[in-house]
Amino acid sequence: MTTYFDAFDIGPVPAPGPGAVAPEPFRGIYGMPAFMTLPTANLAESVDFWERGLGFINLFTIPDRLTHLRRWAFQDALLIPGEIPARPPAISLSFACMRDQSEQIARNCERVRPGSVSGPRHTPWNSVELEIITPENARIIMTAAKELDPAGPEARSLGEMGIAVPGA
Repeated sequence: MTTYFDAFDIGPVPAPGPGAVAPEPFRGIYGMPAFMTLPTANLAESVDFWERGLGFINLFTIPDRLTHLRRWAFQDALLIPGEIPARPPAISLSFACMRDQSEQIARNCERVRPGSVSGPRHTPWNSVELEIITPENARIIMTAAKELDPAGPEARSLGEMGIAVPGA
């Protein structure tokens, strides 16, 4: 693969940069290509954390059975009553966010559930990430892409792999 394909137009996540604007929560119904189901011992507490902490909306609820939460399109989580693991799982699920949202998400999560946030950390794959442990003991990563500097080390690494980066 030697060509850089700019595919930001096929998903809800805007290309990073100074003019990038976060999309609104998506309230439409679609066939979900991926979603997660999380058991929780306290459905109301979990819904509150996901809404006030992570910025998800309650798309719909079946009382005492299920709450379908969503942020942007294709960022779906289903909360169901059930037993939660004692420790966070080794696997994590990442949700895209904007860089200017990261600090607010961290503050909101800490306000709702103190000690739930680690980070931010800068990654070698050109993002800034927060790790959040939810009331269900799920490991959620809120990841914000950084604008790619065509002269920066990430662009050079891509070039060394044979991937052309515009402006590099």
